[in-house]
Amino acid sequence: MTSDPRDVLSRPAPAPDFTLRYGEHPDHVADVRLPAVPNAPLVLFLHGGFWRHEWDRAHAGPLAADLAARGYAVATIEFRRTGQPGGGWPGTFSDVAAAAVAVPDQLAKEIAHRGLLPVSVDRPILAGHSAGGHLALWYASVAPDAVGGVVALAPVADLTRAYELDLDDGAVADLLGGDPDSAPDAYRSADPLRNLPSTVRTVIVHGADDTIVPVALSRDYCRVARRAGDDATLVELAGVEHFGVIDPLSAAWPAVLAAFGTLTRGEAVEGG
Repeated sequence: MTSDPRDVLSRPAPAPDFTLRYGEHPDHVADVRLPAVPNAPLVLFLHGGFWRHEWDRAHAGPLAADLAARGYAVATIEFRRTGQPGGGWPGTFSDVAAAAVAVPDQLAKEIAHRGLLPVSVDRPILAGHSAGGHLALWYASVAPDAVGGVVALAPVADLTRAYELDLDDGAVADLLGGDPDSAPDAYRSADPLRNLPSTVRTVIVHGADDTIVPVALSRDYCRVARRAGDDATLVELAGVEHFGVIDPLSAAWPAVLAAFGTLTRGEAVEGG
């Protein structure tokens, strides 16, 4: 276990096997890490950082490498973020949607070209941490038939409440171009809580000691999702903060692996 929860953000990880491009912008890329087994399930992972350009996919390297070592094919998607041209609403969202469609197809072609072991690219698992967890929940709500399940790690699952709490000094307003009154269409379209049911099986893993994205947002999301008829499970972890859920060296990691297992192998997951 690490003593500093933020250590994972700068910890070196094995380089990806290759990087795919899904669009023309420099950030329209996805790092791919492959396992040594055939027909591995594909995970499309969306990184956190409150949608801001200061944070990119690099800090998700340890998570992606560990999942690949355990039999998952992982594509860590980059996208335009706030603070750079085209980031925010709607560019960030259109990037995620474009990547979710293009990356599985591009991956299948690249694997065939390189003569690598095949990957199961149909209806991939969509996963993400923090702001990336929000994007995973959002995309599942707008394209449920394209998603095999969602694993959301400490997600910003309620944008209106996140705005009210002023998470990361106005991150939601920066993403959507204002408050709920001045940008009602953006909030209506971008907030996964307002677009339920998604009909996609969802497992949320969230630390009870998270002071960056309060676990109450995930509790509320799962309650509303289940009331709408969704199969949504919250795994709330006592003593876990915001970064433990993306750290393969943390005590939270077995719960994260169980969340992926319940979607890809039908394993049981405990939660509320």
